[in-house]
Amino acid sequence: MRSPFQVLVIPFRRNDEQIEFCSLQRSDNQAWQAVAGGGEDGDSSYSAAFRETSEELGIDVDVMIKLDTISSIPKQYFSSAATWGSSVYIIPEYSFGVDCTGKQINLSDEHSDLVWSSFEDTYIRYMYDSNKTALWELNERILQSDICFIRR
Repeated sequence: MRSPFQVLVIPFRRNDEQIEFCSLQRSDNQAWQAVAGGGEDGDSSYSAAFRETSEELGIDVDVMIKLDTISSIPKQYFSSAATWGSSVYIIPEYSFGVDCTGKQINLSDEHSDLVWSSFEDTYIRYMYDSNKTALWELNERILQSDICFIRR
């Protein structure tokens, strides 16, 4: 059963001296975003982030970057909301970054396209404010070498 929280994972890669970020185009509404998905029974936010990355990008990773960005999303956007009870109105979205340098991405059917681009171009392309905020934090952490890794 779907748990009342969401995860957001921003893929990036190092290309020479440049950092590129990934935008994924959703198949259903064509919105550009990062990896996003929900927790399942017993998932921690970390385990959900690793699982969603594997499911949506077709890659396995053992390390992620924990971000401080936590957004709030109204439950009305989730089909599972009815199972969360009448006292749940808003769910948290926890954010992470994942280094995909050298990895071959194999998109799930949830996405129809992907684009690697600069911070600026990715920021403009992302549809949702929560993605933009997490992207900004990830870019700043990479630039400042202020990274907190979590391991599977």
